[in-house]
Amino acid sequence: MTNFRIFVFKIKSLIIPVSICLFILFLLLFSTENITSAKNGIFLWYNSVLPSLLPFFIATELISYTNLVPLLGNFLNAIMRPIFNVPGSGAFALILGIISGYPVGAKMVAKLKESGACSDIEAERLIAFTNNSGPLFIVGTVGIGIFLDVKIGLLLLFIHILSALTVGFLFRFWKRNKEINKKNAAFKFQQHPISFYNLGEVLYKSIFNSIISVVMIGGFIVLFSVIITMLFNSRILYILSFLLEPIFSIFGMSGNTLIGIITGFLEVTNGLFYLAEVNSMSIYLQTYITAFLLGFGGFSVLLQVLSITSKAHISIKPYFIGKFLQGIISVFYMFLLL
Repeated sequence: MTNFRIFVFKIKSLIIPVSICLFILFLLLFSTENITSAKNGIFLWYNSVLPSLLPFFIATELISYTNLVPLLGNFLNAIMRPIFNVPGSGAFALILGIISGYPVGAKMVAKLKESGACSDIEAERLIAFTNNSGPLFIVGTVGIGIFLDVKIGLLLLFIHILSALTVGFLFRFWKRNKEINKKNAAFKFQQHPISFYNLGEVLYKSIFNSIISVVMIGGFIVLFSVIITMLFNSRILYILSFLLEPIFSIFGMSGNTLIGIITGFLEVTNGLFYLAEVNSMSIYLQTYITAFLLGFGGFSVLLQVLSITSKAHISIKPYFIGKFLQGIISVFYMFLLL
């Protein structure tokens, strides 16, 4: 039994090194296609992600240098505490996460935790439901760009927000027995808040930190664009879909549909656009899958959030559970409404 455990441990320790070696090998084998996908990832980041996220990142950084969060947090506590069992300041993360999209909600939660506006457990509850896809992506890119129907985009947005709030309500019980003090902790006010005297220094720090975060997100976008191209060219996606098709065929899913779902698990945008090209799939099945993938967010966003939460020492486990649960609840709400 001991030898078996040692063998399993050795296998686990080899997974990451072997994966990196395969990644380098595929970079060499499919160099032309990888360069094209990397350029497409950079183009997507430069034209969509950079102009939409950078202002919000700078804003969240600037807010952390003010006393606005603790002041309004006390006012919003009467809403957030009974429903989600988090401080009122968590409303900032929720609102910004809904308005601006991934991963602004996670960025705001990290700022709240670092400033002392919420405890470790409260940060874990917040991270589970405040980091969401934005209305511009759901209504514009998905609704109009993929479904060619703004009504479907609005329906997906409504379900996305409703499922996020549902997850937040369910997570109010997260680690409830482990809380030392369930009463509201005193907020830490800024000893030296932003003013005309330190405005230059604060702006410099806010812009610098925001640029680092946005560049990091761009790296993830390029990386997953290349990985998806590798999986297509190496036929790995086709092999996986062939193995899974007998199981999921009972739900009316073809091999091409499964390829789109697997791609969406890795990166949502690529997966949704691939699913839009599957002619054999019904509009109902497409909306169910889209609702799930939007709720889950994909592993690309998961790693983006991990790069943010790890610095703030926030566990990624509640985020993963919360997003997977949000995907399932989104499908349930879509089923009820359709």
